[in-house]
Amino acid sequence: MALYKQKKNKGGNRLLISITVLGSSGPVRFVVNEEQLVASVIDTALKSYAREGRLPVLGSDLNGFLLYCPGVGSHALSPWETIGSVGARNFMLCRKPKSEKNGRSGEEIPRKGNTGIWKTWIHKSLNLRISSR
Repeated sequence: MALYKQKKNKGGNRLLISITVLGSSGPVRFVVNEEQLVASVIDTALKSYAREGRLPVLGSDLNGFLLYCPGVGSHALSPWETIGSVGARNFMLCRKPKSEKNGRSGEEIPRKGNTGIWKTWIHKSLNLRISSR
């Protein structure tokens, strides 16, 4: 019979959290320490998401994402607060909105989506030719 050593719990309780990624089919679940920073949790979520091969592909830049807690409020969590301070276990991970500055008036103009990628894909799909022998 094998004996397993139990790790001593240093620094607080452990929580099973569920993070739903906007646009993905289901949540990512993993265990965190309640003293972990939100930035660290975002990093772990992105790594778990990529390891599982989920779509859409998000990348690994944790600075490009915001973590929300739907039950607490409508504002994003600060990357420097601890995940346990929220008092929740369900979260939503979203990309930060990208915007461009208009040089003349200084107001922000939201970028258009990746319509060029879709147009290219459709164009290539329609131009596929099946060779006959």
